[in-house]
Amino acid sequence: MPPLPEFQSETETQVVGGRLYVVATPIGNLGDLSPRAISTLSTVSFVAAEDTRQTRRLLAANDIHTPLISFHSHSSPQRMEEVLHRVKAGESAALVTDAGTPGISDPGGELVRAAVDLGIRVVPIPGASAPICALSASGLDPSRFLFHGFLPRKSGDRRKALQQLASLPHTLIFFEAANRLDETLRDLAAVLGNRQSVVARELTKYFEEFVRGSLEELEIWAREKPPRGECVVLVAGNPAEPPIAEAANQTEALLDLLEQGLSVRDASRRLSETTGIPRRELYELATRLRNDQGVTNGATVG
Repeated sequence: MPPLPEFQSETETQVVGGRLYVVATPIGNLGDLSPRAISTLSTVSFVAAEDTRQTRRLLAANDIHTPLISFHSHSSPQRMEEVLHRVKAGESAALVTDAGTPGISDPGGELVRAAVDLGIRVVPIPGASAPICALSASGLDPSRFLFHGFLPRKSGDRRKALQQLASLPHTLIFFEAANRLDETLRDLAAVLGNRQSVVARELTKYFEEFVRGSLEELEIWAREKPPRGECVVLVAGNPAEPPIAEAANQTEALLDLLEQGLSVRDASRRLSETTGIPRRELYELATRLRNDQGVTNGATVG
């Protein structure tokens, strides 16, 4: 699809057909469906749902009888064309996902973009969003954050993706399946350093849980007590001014640890835990120091 123009106002362009409503649904607690969302779902011509069975239960709980059609990641291009054709012809549609706000880590974003390109009016009906819900109660810095969604499944690809995020000062937010949680936490610690982090699961449900600690602590927790369901993982950003920010101070601290007999691995890990500086950066610096300064008191690569 062509890129959006730098500036576009619907008051200055012709809006065609009906409207596409992007309706946020509860992520667990059915009481979080807003009155406006209920009204919209009751009055549109049809609802395009990621999982019609899930959405049918939600509509039934609110005595809504609007017709449903499926729209999900495996839908054919013809299904998107069908939705767009009906809305362009004058019908109104509500786009919903299984839980939360459509377009956030699901194919709804493609439908919205196509509707915008066709001049269809897109109307957001705000509500629950798992990343924002988790961030608001995490205790981590909410003033600036980056939502990444799901990381790659393979460890090597995951670490490459994380390396691009390591220097950002933003709180980082990820989705992860419970069966991969311990491996992902291990990779997060290896690439980002042993930062403070939070795992939020079963949000807004009866067994809602927030687990807080360092990445290494949470990796042990996830391995010894595997959680269920999908989780939101939040990690503190790289501090703009860590406690030992100057290279000279980092060098001095690492030299002291190496001369105490710690290995490069242990020295970089200990300094990372006390400063928040990514362990990978400290490991590289410690290796150079060992080679350049000739520190040999037991300081060998671990």
